[in-house]
Amino acid sequence: MFGHVHLCTLKKTKLRIIDNQMKRILITSALPYINGIKHLGNLVGSQLPADLYARFMRAKGHEVAFICATDEHGTPAELAAIENKTSTDEYCRKMWQTQKELSEKFFLSFDFFGRSSSPSNHELTKSFALNLDKNGLLKIVEEKQLYSKEEKRFLPDRYVIGTCPECSYEKARGDQCENCTRQLEASELINPSSVLSGSKNLELIKTKHLYLMQSKLKEKLWAWVESNKHWPILTTSIAKKWLMDGDGLQDRSITRDLSWGIPVEKDGKPWKEMENKVFYVWFDAPIAYISSTIDWANDTKKHSDFWKSWWLNDHGAEDVHYVQFMAKDNIPFHTLSFPATLLGADQSWKLVDYIKGFNWLTYDGGKFSTSQKRGVFMNQAIDLFPSDCWRWWLLSNAPETSDADFTWRSFQACINKDLADVLGNFVSRLTKFSLSKFGTTIPVGAQYTEEEFHTINEIEKVFTMYDDAMSRIEIRKAASHLRKIWSIGNEYLQRSQPWVKIKTNEAEAAKVLRFGFNLMLFFSQISEPFIPETSSKIKSCLGKSNDKIQWNSFKEDFASIFKKIEFGDDFEPIDNLFTKISDGEAQELEKRFAGVND
Repeated sequence: MFGHVHLCTLKKTKLRIIDNQMKRILITSALPYINGIKHLGNLVGSQLPADLYARFMRAKGHEVAFICATDEHGTPAELAAIENKTSTDEYCRKMWQTQKELSEKFFLSFDFFGRSSSPSNHELTKSFALNLDKNGLLKIVEEKQLYSKEEKRFLPDRYVIGTCPECSYEKARGDQCENCTRQLEASELINPSSVLSGSKNLELIKTKHLYLMQSKLKEKLWAWVESNKHWPILTTSIAKKWLMDGDGLQDRSITRDLSWGIPVEKDGKPWKEMENKVFYVWFDAPIAYISSTIDWANDTKKHSDFWKSWWLNDHGAEDVHYVQFMAKDNIPFHTLSFPATLLGADQSWKLVDYIKGFNWLTYDGGKFSTSQKRGVFMNQAIDLFPSDCWRWWLLSNAPETSDADFTWRSFQACINKDLADVLGNFVSRLTKFSLSKFGTTIPVGAQYTEEEFHTINEIEKVFTMYDDAMSRIEIRKAASHLRKIWSIGNEYLQRSQPWVKIKTNEAEAAKVLRFGFNLMLFFSQISEPFIPETSSKIKSCLGKSNDKIQWNSFKEDFASIFKKIEFGDDFEPIDNLFTKISDGEAQELEKRFAGVND
């Protein structure tokens, strides 16, 4: 199905993120794990900023493939299924549907939202392992693995907790320390215990596993990381730290003693000495980016080589610009382990061009916690406020250069000041005044004067900075520029005062309103990546629901943008776009989501 092709030589990455000549953009966000509904930190750490960028790239006229999937393998899925008294397969199917529906409620515009448990990912994962084995990059290692006598089972690395041997963090997981980000083996932990029961009655028992010899690929990986000079500091620093620290890049087990997962097989038969084992979830999960693209191509009835044009360089993927979005704990796997899999398979796989990493989003100074009911999760969030309120706060406060902290006071201030007082107030003042004086038809008015052209020039300057920040995926900076553009619209209305002009010069007042409606349309177009539901409401109000955004055309003749709404056009009255959050409501929400001790 996948074919065999030769490894392309590494080429020096161009020192830019995107340009107007490149037309095909591949975007993937880290796969959300299947065992539960994700919280706001998960959302802003990958999927939401990826959606922002996908929407922006589509608006720029590029062909976009925005791919994601649920990460379904590993012990947590098995245990969640047991807790829910259902089979693992059925549990994953239901949770995939739940996560898909929630992503739609947040207007995440995936081209395809797949599953890592799909038949295509089973086949492709096995194919990768066979190619790695043929190229001498897999070895069978006999090792000792922690076994819980109390639970009578091997403990997967994520279900062992202990003290990190590197930084002495006392709650390091058996696969990785989230404090220092070092990759670990569970047996390395000091004073390990079972996450499930807390039992320390653990024994190291011999077992065999397949290892990917990443150390053999260290030089290629180092050269590749070095070639990506334009990566964010967070991404590069984590990748180099893993390559340089200690003994350097370590060989990594790619199998586990579990029943749920992709069986370790050759030609449909168990791999010798790997009977009853499955591939490690962190081996097969990133491969699901590719298999989900295959499933997307099949789902949309594309030709058989369509997916290859996104992923295989000798099928056209060299012309693709590939961008990944993820939280910082995923960066080591995406800068080293997954690229090692792609390079080691001796095929012309497309390597990522840009990795946008994020720090943590904390909740009121601490961590989100499902068990303590602390923090806001996606299903709760969407029941409380419209999706755009959450999208705007999360993106305008995205943890790009440092951790960010969610508080209800910050959320209240952001929604009230930015959305209600700036954008919402502009739309409300304009539409309500026009409706009261001229009805639902845009009135005839005078021609634009110096005041309007001054406003256009002012907006154009900020828009240029906004466009540049979006191209560079500088999200908080982009949000700041967008907020400024909305403010310029309010300032124009305040200076022009159509409610005063109408007393003596109806044509001048009508001109201000007509220009204001054109500002409304422009705001809806450039705000769509951040607040798509609100953008749609504004366009519907103006009878422009079917208008496609042509972002690049804005630069051709900027002033012409503000002549698309003419006198005689109709608009539909629109309610207030945003409702302010009161102090009392914010206080109540603080108490409700503060959490309880276990």
